[in-house]
Amino acid sequence: MASHFRSYVWDPVLIISQIVLMQCIYYSFLGLWLAGVDGLVQTSRSLDQIFSYEVLGFSTTHGRLSMMAFILNSLTCAFGLWFFIRRGKQCLDFTVTVHFFHMIGCWIYNAHLPAALSWWLVNVACMALMAVIGEYLCMRTELRAIPVNTAPKSNL
Repeated sequence: MASHFRSYVWDPVLIISQIVLMQCIYYSFLGLWLAGVDGLVQTSRSLDQIFSYEVLGFSTTHGRLSMMAFILNSLTCAFGLWFFIRRGKQCLDFTVTVHFFHMIGCWIYNAHLPAALSWWLVNVACMALMAVIGEYLCMRTELRAIPVNTAPKSNL
């Protein structure tokens, strides 16, 4: 019987808990980044900043700062992928899942699919950043050399 290195076992409880954890990381750090941006420009906080697609725009300072918060959040979530998922092959899956559930949340909040091009551009860019950086960090960890002790054992 051949052994499989890092064989994958189907564990739906683990997968669902990782999805919930990544959603929590996504929204909690997005809230923190947006609170930091709101502190810079002295604006009021609301759920519109997270779920309304009209907020993300290139024309206003507040829209550009909100885009910056979304991009910084994708970098933070990439570290979440590295710390909690730890598999480079699964980074794209979890990234798309997080952003898919965010799109569903925006759809429910606005009562229709987001129609602004800036919303789609920001979310696609954030998806790409989160997946690529998360996969890079995970692959760097996975490809580390395995230390082999070549010294003879003294307690034989």
